[in-house]
Amino acid sequence: MKDGTVSEGKKILIDGQQRVTALSAAILGKEIVNKNYKKEKIVIAFRPIGLNGPEFEVINPAIEKDATWISDISPIVSPEFSISIVKVIEEYCTDNPNVNKKDVEDNIFKLQQISNKIIGFIELQPDLDLKTVGVIFERVNSAGKPLNQADFAMSKIAVNGDTGSNLRKLIDYFCHLAKTPEFYDDLKNMNDDFIKTGFLQKISWSQNKNDDLYEPEYSDLLRVAFTSEFNRGKMSDLVSLLSGRNFETREFKSEIQDETFARLEKSVLKFTNEMNFKKFTMIIKAAGFINSKFIQSRNALNFAYIVYLKLKECNLESSIIERSVKKWLVMSLLTGRYSASPESTFDSDVKNITKNFTEHLKFIEDSELSDAFWNVALLSELEKSNINSSFLSVFFASQVKDNDKGFLSKDMSVREIIDGRGDIHHIFPKAYLKTKFKSKKDYNQISNLVYTQSEINGSIKDKDPHKYFGDVLKQCDGGELKYGGIVDLNNLDENMKQNCIPTSVYEMTIDDYPKFLNQRKKLMAEKIKNYYENL
Repeated sequence: MKDGTVSEGKKILIDGQQRVTALSAAILGKEIVNKNYKKEKIVIAFRPIGLNGPEFEVINPAIEKDATWISDISPIVSPEFSISIVKVIEEYCTDNPNVNKKDVEDNIFKLQQISNKIIGFIELQPDLDLKTVGVIFERVNSAGKPLNQADFAMSKIAVNGDTGSNLRKLIDYFCHLAKTPEFYDDLKNMNDDFIKTGFLQKISWSQNKNDDLYEPEYSDLLRVAFTSEFNRGKMSDLVSLLSGRNFETREFKSEIQDETFARLEKSVLKFTNEMNFKKFTMIIKAAGFINSKFIQSRNALNFAYIVYLKLKECNLESSIIERSVKKWLVMSLLTGRYSASPESTFDSDVKNITKNFTEHLKFIEDSELSDAFWNVALLSELEKSNINSSFLSVFFASQVKDNDKGFLSKDMSVREIIDGRGDIHHIFPKAYLKTKFKSKKDYNQISNLVYTQSEINGSIKDKDPHKYFGDVLKQCDGGELKYGGIVDLNNLDENMKQNCIPTSVYEMTIDDYPKFLNQRKKLMAEKIKNYYENL
């Protein structure tokens, strides 16, 4: 223990918490907090004589009405209750006169002894390293939820007395509020000890959060808080520090443990701080990422928040911080920076940006965003058919930032179409292309996609571009209005420019489709490059 005494009998449960909690609550008749943070009581019913022997079931209305069931086992098995087992047996046999009384007696007496039974568990030696513990867990529980270092960290935090317990609740509750702000009304009436810490007041602002741009899991919050404060990217290091490890001497000291908890608490409060969180998400939106579905890499978003927190510590001007965060996020998405070995990359990046952010970003740009990337690699990515591609998302973000209009829209911007759940349209309609091209790689290419209003998409249907663009050209010359509200040729050409569509498409047929894709992907790549360079 921290005071030098032996922590006899104190153990950390690294897996099986839900099962142990549910079983204990059922036996003791106590309430638990479920996955929706609502209090509920688990009631287990018992049938002494079933078809295949004694039976247990969670209580339901049918069982409550069935005399062959004892509706709640807790009065029988919990030491907190004073109940006559003989009376229970007599009443059961009276209600069920056809049962064998001896069998009922035996099974109810066995039920009573459950509270004296030891739950099966595997106890690990305290001198095992964390890697070995993880391997043991994986082998004995391969069918369950994988245990990760964030789970270890949360367990270590929780067992650090009231301080650790409340810090864990702060992390857990904030992440739940980020997804379900209405949970705050339940939370403020649920946990008096937590409220007394002042933590609830510090995160109360999240009850008014009204977007889904950044909804961190506890692993995200821990990763950002730890990395930004300790300049380390590996969660196993956090677990070691929470245990008091000195990395140089490999000794374990209580003062290191105390310091780690204090620093981690400070950093968690920075993460959950209203001004920090809102300013960061505002910067991300200003870069054009107004919807969470545009950010396929959660780790890219996490490290962008680390960049924000680190640069803010340096007291840089807000304009410099904003530009740096935007460029780092977009660079990470374009390069897939955290798609492989994210912890090692986090560890390297945080050390380098702490030394000199500008130099490190320039090094990455020179090596990974060179002319070869913009002129070759990016064009290759735009040929793919993945609608969830980060490259397509960055393109749409560039349109949002530039306040571009949607395809064939006179007044409706891409931002407004996205907010209104508009459609992603195939410029060469999918059904039209399928008459000649059978591969999804052909008709679903990224460079054939664009945002448009649902009514425009519905009007075009499967018409070939030569036909519907011909109608659009006619409406720009006083003809019938069929698609959108553009009635001026200059406005039409500007709309094509904003959507990176070559005006040669006006005359194209299905045979020109490969030519169209080649022209458009170059325009899209040029727009993405200009967008990045001008962030």
